Amino acid sequence: MGYSDAELIQGIRNKDDKALKHLYVAHYNMVRHFIMNNNGSEDDAKDIYQEGIMVFYEKALSGNLELTCQIKTFLYAVCRRQWLKKLVQQSKFIGKIEDNELLPEINDDEIVHMDEKENDIKKMQGAMLKLGEPCATIISDYYLYNASMQDICDKMGYTNADNVKNQKYKCLVRLKKIFFINRG
Repeated sequence: MGYSDAELIQGIRNKDDKALKHLYVAHYNMVRHFIMNNNGSEDDAKDIYQEGIMVFYEKALSGNLELTCQIKTFLYAVCRRQWLKKLVQQSKFIGKIEDNELLPEINDDEIVHMDEKENDIKKMQGAMLKLGEPCATIISDYYLYNASMQDICDKMGYTNADNVKNQKYKCLVRLKKIFFINRG
């Protein structure tokens, strides 16, 4: 199912897994292309895209998301900013970036909010590490790599896809607990 931007935001606010899954896959290639054309790897692209998704997700859930552009453009701008920051930290920034999208206007409040969300992203990454296996694999395979429950079942040796679905739910509950304990 395709989602309009408004439907996608509403789906995320309603905690619809399908909307979140759609968001994860919809614009990844755009970010991947940008990062790989600017001294990055596939893994860098996945990490930066995950961070961008979390910024968007948190803003959408909090009700503080006021888009002045398409979701695609917003994600591109967030991921671009994150990648430039990482390049500077790694001393790989050469002063020229190849953009493949027009950048939106983002106001100062959004930048401050993005910095706060960047901190939350780092905490989420720490929570994912603390979550451990098999949860980290289930969550990343499902949300980031668009794997079906049956694919995960086959990969991880579960008896059926319903068991994977139940485990994913338990993993998400654990992840939320770990995240909010680390957040406070």
